[in-house]
Parts: sequence; structure tokens; C-alpha cells
Amino acid sequence: QVQFMESGGGLVQPGGSLRLSCAASGINFRIVPMGWYRQAPGKQREFVAMISPGFTTVYADSVKGRFAISRDNAKNTVQLEMNSLAPDDTAAYYCNTWPENFHYWGQGTQVTVSS
Repeated sequence: QVQFMESGGGLVQPGGSLRLSCAASGINFRIVPMGWYRQAPGKQREFVAMISPGFTTVYADSVKGRFAISRDNAKNTVQLEMNSLAPDDTAAYYCNTWPENFHYWGQGTQVTVSS
């Protein structure tokens, strides 16, 4: 079955950086648009970034210029480079197809931005 496994989260100070990774299995990865999403405590899950099979990228306004999404079709992985992190970026981060498929949500990886 389709599985996405996120990793790379942690505690970082404001202004810091993190690199998230997502390993995909059970899917024809190279032809699927992929996205990163996040959910902060008490809030709905929201779109962060997506990358098409042809490497076109789209970002939420809140992360534009700070985050960068990339993919490695040979390794079935998608990454999210996050820079200039702020407390508002604190959330559980998830990867999924784009648009998201309800059945594919994984455990996510927690990012906490705090001094």
C-alpha cells in the first residue's frame, strides 16, 4: 500500500534551519505531484509547498522565499528545506500527494521553533 514516512523534524531556534525528508513507497512516485502540508496545534492542516513530476514548484505565501521543496525520483523522496524559521512555523509536517489523498496521511514529523 501507499506509505509516506517523514523525518528530520526537531527543535530549532528562531532564524534557524531544518531539512525535512519524506520517503514514499507503494506509488509510481516519478509521475505523482507531491506536497508538504503542516498542522499547528488547534488549527486545520494547511498546504505548504508542492512539486510536480517536472519539478515545477508552488509555495504558500507564508513560506515563499524561506522554504524550498525538491524531489529525487531515483530515491522516491521529497525534501523540504526550511530557512529563517519563525515560531509560527511550529507544526507537525506531513507529505502527501498533491492534491492530498485522505488515505495517505502518515505520522508526520514535528517542527518546533522556540528560543
